[in-house]
Amino acid sequence: MGRESAERAVALADRHPGVFCAVGVHPHDADGYTPADDRWMRELAAHPKTVAVGECGLDFYRDHSAPAAQRRAFSAQIALAREVGLPLVIHSREATADTLATLESEAEDHPVVLHCFSMPDRVAEVAQRGYWTSFAGQLTYRRAEDLQAAARQLPAERLLVETDSPYLAPVPRRGRPNRPVNVLHTLEFLAGLRDVEAREMDELTTGNAERVFGL
Repeated sequence: MGRESAERAVALADRHPGVFCAVGVHPHDADGYTPADDRWMRELAAHPKTVAVGECGLDFYRDHSAPAAQRRAFSAQIALAREVGLPLVIHSREATADTLATLESEAEDHPVVLHCFSMPDRVAEVAQRGYWTSFAGQLTYRRAEDLQAAARQLPAERLLVETDSPYLAPVPRRGRPNRPVNVLHTLEFLAGLRDVEAREMDELTTGNAERVFGL
């Protein structure tokens, strides 16, 4: 996400009741990050339908931007989120250690949502820090046993579900472009992992989202 897509997101949210948005610069676009990005994000963050800063973070898998540039953009957006009082939505891929270290040193006691959660080996640490963990369609994949184990262990009051549309379509839609409606499959799967009814999981994750995003 950059300025153009952030402005589109805000405009879309403004037109539809019940739709909200986040604004930020994705790590893929961090090479071009300048102080001008802080200015437009600060302006868009003031919109009443903007509820988070992000997704921002580190991606050392694709390496579309230099690691140093990603770190600068990440730190700048953490500072901005703290300034404007909005939670952070975090993208982290092949960068778990660096992401968690940055959050520990720069975002202590600030609300953090780990988008498309992919840190099953750090469950205890994530839970201890009180981060919200958002699960996408890959939770439903047959070989995602470690992620499924993490989903069973994490605190109920920090669970969220998402689609990451148009990516990571859940079973039984895997292999097709993802759509927001498919979040139901992920929610039902998560409910089964935790041995609760889907309606209970719906109420739980909806309430969690309302709390973290101030809805």
